[in-house]
Amino acid sequence: MSSNPIDNLSRPVPPLSATTGDVWHALIQQATHLSVAQLDAFSARLSNALFAASEQSGDAKEASLSFSAAHLLKNNAYAFYYLTSAAIEASFRKEIQVLRSDVSTKATQDDIAMTLVSYEEMDRKLALGRVSRAIELTNAEELAALNMRLGKVLDRESLSIAQNPFRPEVFLNTLQAAWCEFSTDAASHQLILPLLRTDILFELTPILRALNETLVARGILPDLQESYRVKRSAAGSVDGRKPELTNSEIAKKLKRYFTQQEGEHFYAENEQGNNAGGYSAGGSQQGHVNAPYAAGGAQQAQASYNVVDTKLFQYLADLQKNMAMRQMASGAQEAMRLSQMRELMPEMPSGGVEKNTVELLSKVFDTVFHNQDIPPKIKELIGLLQVPVLKAALMDKDFFFQENHPARRLIDLLSKYSASWDQQKGTEDPIFQTMQRNVSRVQQEFDQKIDLFDEVVSELETFMEKEEAARAAEIAEPITRALQREKFKQANISATNEVALRVGTGEVAAFVETFLENRWVKVLTLAYSVKDDKPHAIADAIKTMDELIWSVKPKITLEQRQEMVNRLPVVLSRLNKWLSLIKWEDADRMQFFADLAECHAAIVRAPLDLTPERQLEMAVEVAQKAAERRIEKRVLAEQGVETEIAPDDFVDIVANLERGVWLQFTKKDGSTHNVRLAWVSPMRSLYIFTSSQKEKSFSVSTEELEQNFRDKKAQILVLDKVVDRALMAALDENEVEAKAETVS
Repeated sequence: MSSNPIDNLSRPVPPLSATTGDVWHALIQQATHLSVAQLDAFSARLSNALFAASEQSGDAKEASLSFSAAHLLKNNAYAFYYLTSAAIEASFRKEIQVLRSDVSTKATQDDIAMTLVSYEEMDRKLALGRVSRAIELTNAEELAALNMRLGKVLDRESLSIAQNPFRPEVFLNTLQAAWCEFSTDAASHQLILPLLRTDILFELTPILRALNETLVARGILPDLQESYRVKRSAAGSVDGRKPELTNSEIAKKLKRYFTQQEGEHFYAENEQGNNAGGYSAGGSQQGHVNAPYAAGGAQQAQASYNVVDTKLFQYLADLQKNMAMRQMASGAQEAMRLSQMRELMPEMPSGGVEKNTVELLSKVFDTVFHNQDIPPKIKELIGLLQVPVLKAALMDKDFFFQENHPARRLIDLLSKYSASWDQQKGTEDPIFQTMQRNVSRVQQEFDQKIDLFDEVVSELETFMEKEEAARAAEIAEPITRALQREKFKQANISATNEVALRVGTGEVAAFVETFLENRWVKVLTLAYSVKDDKPHAIADAIKTMDELIWSVKPKITLEQRQEMVNRLPVVLSRLNKWLSLIKWEDADRMQFFADLAECHAAIVRAPLDLTPERQLEMAVEVAQKAAERRIEKRVLAEQGVETEIAPDDFVDIVANLERGVWLQFTKKDGSTHNVRLAWVSPMRSLYIFTSSQKEKSFSVSTEELEQNFRDKKAQILVLDKVVDRALMAALDENEVEAKAETVS
């Protein structure tokens, strides 16, 4: 690297390789998703903090500014969510672009920039720096591991925290900038910075941990020293499912298994191949055929052992041919399990390559067959793949170590897409026929070319992509309706908040308070729902409400009463216009205006010659009644809170559901129905599901879905990474057996 920073400023950014580009893209997507998922809660905490600041401030102007800012955020959380989510992703992309240029460039530019900014900007940077350092200390281990792994991606020894594109400072700067864009009042921009504290910010630890795990899964420094290693809890999840696995976990167990069974040099051959890049889909497989698990491994092993010439391999080739002929002749699908076939196979040396591969793969298939979420007919198809897959595993040790090995991918895809099969159509369903055709091709054609697995996997994926595209078009209309519902729901929340701010004081006349809560909330909801087309509607509806509240307050002086009389015609006209828009035309409307007229008349008829003492008494009476009403409303609110369901782990389960996951719902009659999560609304208030019967789709609210999980009427189908899970289960079983033998 040049020591002259001027040279670095003009140096072109090197192009990304396809692999490196995929890594950065995956990191950006994951960090953005995990950050955006916490925005709603962060927005609520920030709004509450602003309200608290307004109450605690001794400066009336600052208190008013904080109150207005809190009010703005609470009523426009939807807009803040969209603005901030876009800004977060843009920030990550910008930081990574800077990172790819020379490291010293950014430092030099920052130094130059600091000499040009105002004192206010310098104070802001220093304040952000203090908060950033506090968060950095909390996440020191995760950041250190991430720095090393990102450095590896860039072929550098390591990165400093200042170079890390996912450092706390980036989050803080983005949130501050998003607020400045969100709030048009420049005076409020300085309010947010002091509130970006750890108790208000969203959690960065799980984000940083997930980024580390993503890099580990891609083989980037999976074996850092223990203090930097990313760990996952061994405890099961709430719904009894095992937590997600990482490739490094399986690799460690495989290493222990193979070194215990066959000696240290066995694993060393594979280790060399994995470090060199592992399996290359679509490439030549001749090296794999001639070597026992030698993924790019030693020539000596290739010369000393040829798996194709073994009795076992010849037996399997004949068995596969016979099974294919029987299937073509009779159409029978069910096949003997590999664990049963093992008893009929030629004798294999104890602890040898063949025996250990057969035993391990037998347990993998048994675990897959025990998965109750996979339909029996799909298990039959997977059963027909046992012999071809065993041959592939004998030829290529990458089968165990590479998640994307095409033979493994085929089994995973059959499991993953099994829920898409319309079982009512049976074997006539195009999805099942596509699966069956590709399985039959493997069973009949596979000999020594693993490329065949690549071809069938590609065909199956292409077919399912077309199916997914067709389903996406079919749910376009339900998505539009769901967006409208969510928009209306958000409008109702904002409307309710506007009314609550006014009636919460206890100073509004009882009949007007009832009117506002029962009728004017609907008016404001309408105004908020059309704000894109009629932006002035909200201001008009709020102004009309405020003038109504003002009109029923006592008027002590003649000037106040005259002002009320002069303004009433316009107020009443606007009231009637809005009430007609919400189609409130019944007798209750007439009664409300009769009560309103009587109230106004009483205000006008009240005596004017009130002594100061009487005026004070009236003010005290009004304040006392307001206090009593506030206490009464608070008690009712607290009682309402007690009846609400306390947050539990099922809330997190629903919040973390991703598009594409399959759920099983249990109906009232006890029957089950498998559905796929096709779409989640931006505010995660609505979930649209589709089933294998494409024409059927339905939406479920967040609360209803949480209750379904709570009542055990919904559960997640475990259909992804079945080979990974089965392999882990088999290795765990082997370790238990080994320990038991040692003890005995």
